Amino acid sequence: MTSELIVFLVLSLVAISSALGMAFSRNAIYSALFLVLNFVTVAVFYLLLGAPFIAMSQVTVYAGAIMVLFLFVIMLLGAESLVPLPSAMPWQRPLAFVLAITLVVESIYLIFARAKLDTVITSPDAATNSMDNLREMAMTLFNKFLLPFEITSILLLVEMVGAIVLVNRERSRKGRV
Repeated sequence: MTSELIVFLVLSLVAISSALGMAFSRNAIYSALFLVLNFVTVAVFYLLLGAPFIAMSQVTVYAGAIMVLFLFVIMLLGAESLVPLPSAMPWQRPLAFVLAITLVVESIYLIFARAKLDTVITSPDAATNSMDNLREMAMTLFNKFLLPFEITSILLLVEMVGAIVLVNRERSRKGRV
């Protein structure tokens, strides 16, 4: 077994465990921290594939900025521990079952379609990760895609302000009753 395979298998266990921990945690803060761990392991996967720029973007954008926003909103709302939902609507379970079966069928199809191609994933050239290529990508991102980039940041800001307004409204309603 090569060292890359061992690292991949260990990281796979960490990624799967952190995803399950996030999904089944009853505490919202622990759930968010499990998600941060998952984002970091995905970034290491990108490093193993020879994509350091995407790995750093993963850590900076997801594990850094968005998770700080999630934790801020969780703590602001005081929703550290999750309360059980009243009951599921009757159509939710059959829909979830159909979607889960669809996901499994698509995954199996993609695995077998990939096996038929007999392609080997190789690391990108050194030219792919050169400074000129990264500079060109940055210029494209901040020139051609500046509007979607700014719209995303405004949507995140509106989401946070909306959460604050809803919490203040709920707290003021409880205080008056």
